[in-house]
Amino acid sequence: MTARVLIVDDVPANLKLLDAKLSAEYFEVLQAASGPEALEVAQRELPDIVLLDVMMPGMDGFEVCRRLRADARTQHIPVIMVTALDQQSDRVQGLEAGADDFLTKPVNDVALFARVKSLVRLKMLMDELRMRESTGQRIGLVEPGEPEGPSCEIKGRVLLLDDREISCRRIAETLAEVHDVAVLGDPNRLLSVVQDNRYDLIVISLSLQEVDGLRLCSQLKSLDATRNIPVLALVEEGDMPRLVRALDIGVNDYLLRPLDRSELLARCKTQLRHKRYQDQLRQTVQESLEAAITDPLTGLYNRRYMTHHLGTLVAQHNETGKPVSLLVLDIDYFKPVNDTHGHAVGDDVLKEFARRMQANVRGVDLACRMGGEEFVVVMPDTDVALAYSIAERLRQQIADRAFAAAQGAVELKITVSIGVAATLGIADDASALLERADQALYRAKREGRNRVVAEAA
Repeated sequence: MTARVLIVDDVPANLKLLDAKLSAEYFEVLQAASGPEALEVAQRELPDIVLLDVMMPGMDGFEVCRRLRADARTQHIPVIMVTALDQQSDRVQGLEAGADDFLTKPVNDVALFARVKSLVRLKMLMDELRMRESTGQRIGLVEPGEPEGPSCEIKGRVLLLDDREISCRRIAETLAEVHDVAVLGDPNRLLSVVQDNRYDLIVISLSLQEVDGLRLCSQLKSLDATRNIPVLALVEEGDMPRLVRALDIGVNDYLLRPLDRSELLARCKTQLRHKRYQDQLRQTVQESLEAAITDPLTGLYNRRYMTHHLGTLVAQHNETGKPVSLLVLDIDYFKPVNDTHGHAVGDDVLKEFARRMQANVRGVDLACRMGGEEFVVVMPDTDVALAYSIAERLRQQIADRAFAAAQGAVELKITVSIGVAATLGIADDASALLERADQALYRAKREGRNRVVAEAA
């Protein structure tokens, strides 16, 4: 994996050394010798990650990190503070300023490169989600989300797995000051417990006695249901091979024993903040996808999605011979509803019509709004006789009960005309099927409305 790395240090020799090490690993390196220069380069070049010295004259690394996090253009760039400071309070201060990690000089090269790669992988994922969110915003499908901020307090559901009784109790007590904590006693139940419950963070010891902690982390990161839950690993001091392997597997963060209370809370807060933002992005992307294929008034699928879906089913029919049927529905005399009662009442009728449609077709059927008062139901593996019976049931459900609109102030008698068609053989296509269903609908209209007509045999 390669990436663009900005290294920030006021000592030229340190810059030269880090540049040589990173370049040897095929990273593209940018340099800055002061805090203001680092901010300027970061805003101009938008690197994939920043390696930031703390002790710099004028503007120290803590302030640089805070300003990076406050700028919308740079707030998502991972920051690793690399410094000679070795006090626990310095580590916590760096994490509170928004840093993703805090490494003390002299830095182990293997650990550094593993951490850089793991954070870059996370950034690439976030960049993809943000790009999709931005696309949805540009075409008006979604509203801008709330910005991510390092200072916000976040309460989460945390699952703790540590077989050292005293250590486990202390960690649980510390986390319980802020979060909802569950302690798992049997590591063999981890996957089932996590999949059955919605946890925001998993804290797991890599030195479990009964099972391989790394293997558990690997399994968590390989399953769809659990791979997006951040994992915070507890690692023995000096156990560099296990730490590097954990980061390579996809563990999000780590803590070295003996654990510091403040650092534990700070790292949990960082991971929960990332997860909340990632969940927000995923929800936004999902909403934009749904907006692109659904009708905003009724919530039914739109014409665009129906066209693709119908084409796929007809192509499958041509391969397997399984029939596909189509209902085309048109609300009778809908224009007078709008003209007499107004478009708000008309919208209420359309929404209630959509609800009754969905309630009276099968789960495998696709209900769509084509536009105006015209609707379609696509019915896979269904012959024309079954489609006709479903259409007749739907027609009755529409006609037998009045439609309430304007919060119950208006009641209207609504009926629907329905045309039915089914695939005729392996030479059929979607447009021909839709045309035959349309012709059946026109016959239903000509013959008096409020009826179902199937295509002529």
